[in-house]
Amino acid sequence: MAEAAVVGVPDDRRGEVPARFIVRVAGAQMPETSVLEAHCRAQLASFKIPRAFVIVDQLRETPLGKVQKALLPKERARQSP
Repeated sequence: MAEAAVVGVPDDRRGEVPARFIVRVAGAQMPETSVLEAHCRAQLASFKIPRAFVIVDQLRETPLGKVQKALLPKERARQSP
């Protein structure tokens, strides 16, 4: 994986939960979301574990190279299992 970003997405019960947006790398096989979640569970506190993993083609950036998190498709992350 070349790039990833974590943002808060709306949640009915908690108000907001983390979702991870991962950039798809051409020619590379993406790991299953269960593998990604297991890795996060081993490394992070429970409240920091992303509730959704969304594969995107690119992350839009500012001219300074910062990810424009407001432009990520948050509704798509909310609907992911």
